[in-house]
Amino acid sequence: MKRPAVSRRSRRCAALVVLVALLAQACASGESASQAPTPESTPSVSVSVAPAAPSAPAVGSCHDLDFEQATQPIDSKRAVPCTRPHTSVTIMVGQIDPLQDGHLLAVDSPAVRVQLARVCPPALPRYLGGSVTAQRLSRLDVVSFAPSLEQADAGANWFRCDVVALRSKGTLMQLPRSLKGALDSADALDRFGTCGTSAPDRRGFERISCSEPHSWRAVDVIEIDKQARYLAKDAGAAGDASCRGIAADRAGSSLKFSWSFEWPTEQQWKSGQRYGYCWVPQS
Repeated sequence: MKRPAVSRRSRRCAALVVLVALLAQACASGESASQAPTPESTPSVSVSVAPAAPSAPAVGSCHDLDFEQATQPIDSKRAVPCTRPHTSVTIMVGQIDPLQDGHLLAVDSPAVRVQLARVCPPALPRYLGGSVTAQRLSRLDVVSFAPSLEQADAGANWFRCDVVALRSKGTLMQLPRSLKGALDSADALDRFGTCGTSAPDRRGFERISCSEPHSWRAVDVIEIDKQARYLAKDAGAAGDASCRGIAADRAGSSLKFSWSFEWPTEQQWKSGQRYGYCWVPQS
């Protein structure tokens, strides 16, 4: 049997139907060339770099603080040139131990304060020099600072120890550019020593630096029996007798002289201080 004849026009129509179907399928499957990703449509990736941790203070840097600022655990003020007026000098910089019993410490925690109270005081006599007696008689003291919380969050983990000098109650002295070995000088206590506005047992007595006008001066320290009770009469009598001998030696041939033995304060006693002061009038 003969197949029916198919015209060329019929073949072209069939081919067009197949082509249209293929194009529709391509559009439905999202394979259109116009939808291919281009470099411009590729998502961008931003890379952020953490800021560097704040730099630690420098040993020898100077700071202009008032008494209240010097007693705070944090000092966020900028250092000042040591040629300008200043009241503290950095004598030591170190790193805080951030762990205690496996726990991370905050820089403002009491445990960090204990660390600094243990590390900074021994740095003071090494820096100032002089005899133990000169160090005890001086108005020079050490304070410590940790980073602020903002600085700690940025990676700071340092601490600094500063030397300050008490001029009078609640006020600090202006300091020279450097205090390294300051107490090695024979006349250091004429400026940084402990003096008073009157005898220490008089009403209105005020402890001041010897650079200020004064009428009495602490000239020596007297050891107190470590087994003694605070303000015990026998220990006080022993201290008074020792101070009398010191005053007599200073008076030379004069048969008239005055003296006063002063116990440490109760707070000093509780912190372990076992020596008092021998005072004489300033000649």
